[in-house]
Amino acid sequence: MTKVPQNEQNIYQKFFEMLNKRERFSFWLMTVINLFFFVLMSFVEGSSIGTNILFVILIQSAIIGYYYFIHRFERKTKIREWIDAVAFAVVAATLIRTFFIEAYTIPTPSMEKSLLVGDFLFVSKVNYGARAPITPLSFPFAHNTLPLVGGKSYIEWPHMPYFRLPGFQKIKNNDVVVFNYPGRPGEIDDKRPVDKKENYIKRCLAIPGDSIEVKDRQVYINGVATENPEKMQFAYMVRIKPEAFVKNGMFDEKKLIDFFLRYDIAPTELRLVHDADILIPMDTKKTDELRNDPAIAYVDTAWDFIKDVFSTGIYPNGSTWKVDNYGPLWVPKEGVTITLDTTTYMLYSRVIKDYEGNASFEFKDGVYYLNGDPIKTYTFKQDYYFLMGDNRHNSLDSRFWGFVPEDHIVGKALFTWMSLDPNETNFFKKIRWNRLFRGIN
Repeated sequence: MTKVPQNEQNIYQKFFEMLNKRERFSFWLMTVINLFFFVLMSFVEGSSIGTNILFVILIQSAIIGYYYFIHRFERKTKIREWIDAVAFAVVAATLIRTFFIEAYTIPTPSMEKSLLVGDFLFVSKVNYGARAPITPLSFPFAHNTLPLVGGKSYIEWPHMPYFRLPGFQKIKNNDVVVFNYPGRPGEIDDKRPVDKKENYIKRCLAIPGDSIEVKDRQVYINGVATENPEKMQFAYMVRIKPEAFVKNGMFDEKKLIDFFLRYDIAPTELRLVHDADILIPMDTKKTDELRNDPAIAYVDTAWDFIKDVFSTGIYPNGSTWKVDNYGPLWVPKEGVTITLDTTTYMLYSRVIKDYEGNASFEFKDGVYYLNGDPIKTYTFKQDYYFLMGDNRHNSLDSRFWGFVPEDHIVGKALFTWMSLDPNETNFFKKIRWNRLFRGIN
């Protein structure tokens, strides 16, 4: 048996003598976690053993270096206590938000009124299976931009292959899902690593293998009309009676705002189109209430405006589909093979080129070429999803940028733990008390 040289024995002995019982436990715990992920990633398809070995060495060196660093300070000093506390908090919080649960906020109105701007959510990573970090070297608690100074918060090398731990469930139709925005070709998000693209939240309407179609605003899955979200909204053209908002002989904008606030319509939701015509997102119940209000001349569905303004940039490029009349479109499923023709090329070329790890995919002289080789069929390598916002006419979703790949899925939205009204200045009124610890459906 080969013996370890005496000088190396002294190094190991001195290192472990330096650690107290608690530190030895945490050292071995982090070492085991490091080795566990090394073994795990070594069996992932496309993972480079060389990169994995280098990465595990770098992480282990950082662990050892951390303990040498903290022992420059005496254990009982305030500095040492703060270093220990901060290091433990960072490591624990990073593990929790990466593999278990993470807090998010709603910045845009695409899910109103199901979710409101200013809602703070907890999102589960374990329901669908936690995704291992694809870009593991990044600034703690920063998504893709450094706080205060700006710039990238991550280093793109080493870049790990996609891998997801087993989850408790599959994504179901109508689940509210957080995911990394795929981005349109050429956009900033399109060029970022998958896990560093912006986080979006939408409702999953179609799962892998489904066929989705929108006919006159109603969504159909596999030919069957879906149950609509309770607070789903569409845009309506509302014509006010200007004389109802006159004060002291002049039109009073505050009186108008207060009027719509009584209907839970914020000033930011009002879009003046022409004179007394205002475009407003509302659910069916609210439109009925406004139609019966004496201050309103009429409420209309605004078909022409929506057709001309809201249907620009529809996916796929070249289709004649509109936001309210879309599809039918089949959602790709892992392992399913399609025959290539002009239609399937238009519908799925971006999936094949941008999400499936192919160097090239093109149609030339009547022949389809994948990575330079002629092909007639294609088999999908992963699952895809079709997501839409509940605020159907104010949502950038799959109708505009296509499918969400499985490797872009972040987690399942569970509940709101806090909600702040961005239009309210009074601190005590700013909290939406009725939305605290409320489940998401």
